Amino acid sequence: MIRGFELAGACVDHVHLDGLIADPAEIAGFDLIGFPGGFSFGDDVASGRVFAAKCREGLYPALCDAAARGVPMIGVCNGFQIMAQIGLLPGPADGVWSVEAPPEQSIALTENAGASFIDDWEEVSVPDDSRCIWTRNLFETALSNEARSRVMRLPLASGEGRFVAKDEAVLAALRERGQIAIRYGENLNGSEGSIAGVCDPTGRIFGLMPHPDRYLDWTLHPFWTALSPEERTGETPGLRMFRNAVDLVVQEKQSGSPGETMQRGGAHG
Repeated sequence: MIRGFELAGACVDHVHLDGLIADPAEIAGFDLIGFPGGFSFGDDVASGRVFAAKCREGLYPALCDAAARGVPMIGVCNGFQIMAQIGLLPGPADGVWSVEAPPEQSIALTENAGASFIDDWEEVSVPDDSRCIWTRNLFETALSNEARSRVMRLPLASGEGRFVAKDEAVLAALRERGQIAIRYGENLNGSEGSIAGVCDPTGRIFGLMPHPDRYLDWTLHPFWTALSPEERTGETPGLRMFRNAVDLVVQEKQSGSPGETMQRGGAHG
């Protein structure tokens, strides 16, 4: 994840969770925030549960303020699980963040269908109506549907990656607000609606189970030598996600105006 941000032009601070909890005000200096994948605290209680509990207790007001400032955030795999449990995703329906208390959790990532650990590259797609700023314009050239299916793949590595929502109303709201950011082609883990990732109503806060951070170079694609030069034009879709967020922050800093979707202004990388 650090390499993804750096290749996209950001200057990265690698900060330990306990260090942030000791000084939450440090978050006020960041323009971008990433929750990396991994198995935090060994996933001994449940995936991301301990990490999320520490964030809710010690960092929620600071994270809430960052969200209100329009700071783009990404959580990958374990990071997505954590963001869902903190309450950063799917975010407030009206886009207004409250520091009073974290919202009730309404989505979760749970045990895969078949109770198996999945380690594979999966075809994914971005819905046309998605509001997510991270997943816009992932290809530099026009590609056929067949070529897109070959290029648009991301690696999965999780045992608890199946997306579920609290109820059908939550799912319907995600669809209506354009918060479904990415879907699986073949739904290997049994996620509701084949959902691989979602964003908040602003499109700036994004979580997904597949790993764009493991697809920063074309040579990482599982059959990259079979891809045509046209298919390997420009940056990989994985790197492009990081580029989209970094470019947005740079553009807004240069223009001095926040995104149209934000309640109030601001955006460090």
